[in-house]
Amino acid sequence: MRFGSILNALLLVAPTVSSLPTAPQVPLLNHVSSKHTISPELFSELEELARIVDIAYCVGSTGLGISKPFQCLSRCSEFENFELVTTWNTGPLLSDSCGYIALSHKPSAPRIIVAFRGTYSIANTIADLSTMPQEYIPYPGGDATSIGSEPPKCENCTVHTGFYSSWRHTRDVILPELAAAVATYPSYRLTLVGHSLGGAVAALASLDFLARGWDPVVTTFGEPRIGNKALARYLDARFELANNGTNATALNNQRYRRVTHIGDPVPLLPLEEWGYEMHAGEIFISKPSLPPSVADANHCLGDEDPECIAGTASSSPSSPSFLSSSSITFPDAVSFRSSAPSIERDKWSWLVPDRLRLWQLFFAHRDYFWRLGLCVPGGDPFGKWAAEL
Repeated sequence: MRFGSILNALLLVAPTVSSLPTAPQVPLLNHVSSKHTISPELFSELEELARIVDIAYCVGSTGLGISKPFQCLSRCSEFENFELVTTWNTGPLLSDSCGYIALSHKPSAPRIIVAFRGTYSIANTIADLSTMPQEYIPYPGGDATSIGSEPPKCENCTVHTGFYSSWRHTRDVILPELAAAVATYPSYRLTLVGHSLGGAVAALASLDFLARGWDPVVTTFGEPRIGNKALARYLDARFELANNGTNATALNNQRYRRVTHIGDPVPLLPLEEWGYEMHAGEIFISKPSLPPSVADANHCLGDEDPECIAGTASSSPSSPSFLSSSSITFPDAVSFRSSAPSIERDKWSWLVPDRLRLWQLFFAHRDYFWRLGLCVPGGDPFGKWAAEL
């Protein structure tokens, strides 16, 4: 029923060339001072992590893979100090989780990196987002292998069944080698990164690792909502996101960064009406096309800052006069930042709120510093083609 409702809404409109990016994919560092703007250092880190998670798309259904020491058809050559530990692919019968674990050695920042791939299938993405929630029980939940302290209870928490199942299957596969890496390289920072549905799995993995006594730094791109309000507040508390306030140092050094992009419907799904809500730690990219600059990336306050992705959930112009024009220009967010650019849209697209613009799974949902999602040399060639239109 819910899946059909989403598809019916999608049939109202179709993507046009005007919605495609029009800029070359070269990240810029033009820093503009703002109490909410991220630091240039954090911008560079996020840009690098976007390339790192893009490599995860070499694992899985393409059959191309990543080989040791750290080689693939994608961006592996850009990380000459990386050493592959392992890859995993649970397969479609076990929630289709894919990714890799790698070591980042000096002179690069010493890290143990766990990269969670999103799904290749748009149909599977939509179907997965319509899954019903279940009760969330924090790790260890009776697991006798716990090496950390018992985590605080999560009262009245529910979690997306598909994401939770995906993490549980992934945990069984990766924990032995990950635990060995943590023991061997205790000074290396445990770094989790995920895109799309992989971001949701990374979120659940991060809570698990905290309970084990590890201290992960988590970055997700286009992460969907993973559970209800109680679970969102629980994650906020575990990563101390609610205490960052407007302090610039605290914001730039927080241990969980949930990066969103204007026009991306996935962070707005599953729907709030189904009992799902966002957690804090959001960094919002307000520029629709590639590449973004530092000035386009802002820290958001609280769980659902109306000046960030949450403000685009039901945005639409109120005047019917837009129907008389072949294209329209209007802000994509409610109470949007004064520096945010206007966006040219097809004259019919204003009829559908951002959360139902599922054609953006091909564009805005993949445009995080680079166009993510294909294991090919230099990134997505279709993204480059679109940028030249």
